[in-house]
Amino acid sequence: MKNLRTFAIVDYLKTRKYCSVNELMEQFHVSPATIHRDIASLVARNLIQKVHGGVAYIDQSEAADKMTVLSSTFQERINWNQNRKRKISESAIQEIAEGDIIFLDSSTTVFFLAERLLESSFSNLTIVTNSAMIIQNFHKFPPHYVLISLGGTFDLQLNAFLGQAAIRELERLSISKAFISAFGIDGELVTTNHEYHSSLLLKVLEVAKKRYLLADRSKFDRSGLFKLGTRSSFDRIITD
Repeated sequence: MKNLRTFAIVDYLKTRKYCSVNELMEQFHVSPATIHRDIASLVARNLIQKVHGGVAYIDQSEAADKMTVLSSTFQERINWNQNRKRKISESAIQEIAEGDIIFLDSSTTVFFLAERLLESSFSNLTIVTNSAMIIQNFHKFPPHYVLISLGGTFDLQLNAFLGQAAIRELERLSISKAFISAFGIDGELVTTNHEYHSSLLLKVLEVAKKRYLLADRSKFDRSGLFKLGTRSSFDRIITD
C-alpha cells in the first residue's frame, strides 16, 4: 500500500506542483507520522523536495541537469587516488559477512567499496547509507540486497543527506558494521571539515557494533576542523 501511495503522491504533486503537508494528509487519509515517512522516502529518492510550508514536485529534466553538474564534481573526487581506493575496498569487503547490516557513508573512498559490492555474492545483506550516489546506483546491486536510505537535508557539496532527520532515522537502526572515511588522521585524532557531516558520523559510530575507518595515505598527518574521534574509536583502520 505504501508504494502505491507514494506513487500517487508524486502524481498528485505533478499536477499541483506544490501543496502543504496537511493537504496531503487529507487527500490520502493518513496520519502525520505516515505522511512524513512517505515524504522522507520520496525526498531521499529525489522525486519531491521540501520547501517552506510544504513539498514540491521536482521536474526530472531539471533534476537531470543538476545531477550532471553534481556527478562531474563527484567524479573529479573519485578520480583522485583511484588505485589506492580500490586497494582499500578489497581489504574492506573482507570484513563483511552474510547477514550484516552495514552503513556506507558518502565519501568517494567508501563509494569504491560500494562498487566492489556490486560484484559480491552475499545472499543476505542490508545497506544503510546517506550517499546520494549509492542510492542512485542501487538498481545495479543484486536484487535481493536491501537498501535503507537516510532522508534529511541534501548537501550538494558532499552529495549526501545530512541533518537531524537523518540522525533521527539512525537512532532507530541497529548497524552491524560502519564503513566511513575522514578528511584527516593527525596523530591519534580523526577529523572532518563539515560540521553536519561530523554530527551524522558521530551518531553512526555510536550505534554501530563495529567501526571501520577507510583512509588512503594522503589522509594521514593532516587535520580538519571537526573531531570524529580518535584511532581507538575504530575497530580497524583500513589503508593502502
